Amino acid sequence: MPPEITPILEEPALIVRNTETSLVVADIHLGIEWDLYRSGINLPSQMKGRLDRLLGYIQANSPDRVILLGDVKHNVPKVSWQEKDEIPRFLETLAEHTHVDIIPGNHDGGIELLFNRHKDIRVHSARGAVIDGTGFFHGHTWPASEILAVSHAVTAHNHPTIRFTDSFGYSVVEPAWIRTKFNMEVLKIHFGNLDFENPAQWADPELFVMPAFNELCGGVPFNESTQEELLGPAFSSGGIKLEASEVYLLDGTRLGLLRNIRKLKHTRVRNKNQNRRCRNSKGST
Repeated sequence: MPPEITPILEEPALIVRNTETSLVVADIHLGIEWDLYRSGINLPSQMKGRLDRLLGYIQANSPDRVILLGDVKHNVPKVSWQEKDEIPRFLETLAEHTHVDIIPGNHDGGIELLFNRHKDIRVHSARGAVIDGTGFFHGHTWPASEILAVSHAVTAHNHPTIRFTDSFGYSVVEPAWIRTKFNMEVLKIHFGNLDFENPAQWADPELFVMPAFNELCGGVPFNESTQEELLGPAFSSGGIKLEASEVYLLDGTRLGLLRNIRKLKHTRVRNKNQNRRCRNSKGST
């Protein structure tokens, strides 16, 4: 039986059911308030509220594990005093309720040093992992080859949103779920040793792209972005079928195929120089 993947209504979180139940969130970016403070924006820590939200998901769904799909922490390459204080409490509190799996993102270097290693917390490879029959990778690297051999995969990293702009120039931006497939022809170039005729190595996975859990991060309006502007090698290379992807809002509304959304008069060309608040000093997210 394939896994059952269900977004939590109105929330940037997934429930994945197979032999176990997994709760999945991505791009928490703990410590972003410290980075904003250095930029002149004074904002109190939001860690407790984010932890309470996750504990609420756990209470409502009783998962066997929580999968944190990358960018648990925010600041790179350094670790801020805020992260040193908050990340151990955040992760160890979650581990008191269920097993915690971390799929590291590009902001998560050294995260294994920020919690008690005797707790029920596991840090996987940065290229991702297959957990209970579903593949998970953050998206800043190519996925591990075993992820291509399962029926469903989940990624993050780009903080997908949809932005609509009216004739007066006013915009509304909504976090979005992206549901799509890999582009096998592009993957063949990178995964040269993979036998794409062998179903044990290539299962043509259905791919889900998660919105960011941290609303302070902003996001990329997929309906205004080209393939090359998206982050991560699988996206920027064309290894993911962007135009054929289906777009859903957090409330469950299906907006349709991305290529059709682009044709609407409320879609505008994004300013390519626009920065996102989760960018580090080197411009990555």
